[in-house]
Amino acid sequence: MALDDFYSNLVFFLRWLHIIAGITWIGHLYFFNFVNANFQLKLAKELKPAVNPELMHRALFWFRWGAMVTFVVGWTLLFVKYSGGNLWYDAEGKFTHRAMWILFGGTLGSIMWFNVWFIIWPAQKQILGWVKNSQSPPEMAGLVKRATHASKVNTYLSAPMLFGMIAPNNYGAINAVTLIVCIVVGCGVIWLGYKYAPKVTVPA
Repeated sequence: MALDDFYSNLVFFLRWLHIIAGITWIGHLYFFNFVNANFQLKLAKELKPAVNPELMHRALFWFRWGAMVTFVVGWTLLFVKYSGGNLWYDAEGKFTHRAMWILFGGTLGSIMWFNVWFIIWPAQKQILGWVKNSQSPPEMAGLVKRATHASKVNTYLSAPMLFGMIAPNNYGAINAVTLIVCIVVGCGVIWLGYKYAPKVTVPA
């Protein structure tokens, strides 16, 4: 029998939308860092004005709006589902581990969202305009470095952030050790992704 109350259906819909938007966002983040970064090193300079504006405008559209929907829906879901206080405190009035994990993941996700909308996207928009017109002004290198750095920060934050998102329903407990392990292992996985991302465009 289907759920017939509005609240339960709303919460389920918001959770689904949060997940699908998050997949869109993080999927493009990994595309930029593990695929496109190495591809750009192999792409002939004369091809970039034809390839990059077309490719990157499309990818950055889904990237930035995936981030926005994930951010807005995530915090909306937190408010709708837990505004009554059943998340935050246990029977003894102590802050719950579930709440700690959600706030940990949500804080990292919010930092990542800020980087997308206020560092990466403004820089990329200007860079793509220059590339489209075959321009390379002196300030371009600085913008590329700034956007690349913010994107790498987001990539490293993404693994512990995702742990914080799934831990409340699948792990629960949290202390200093679990938090450190989460961060170290998560960042280690991302480091391996950078290290072993293919550096060539065709098989040897």
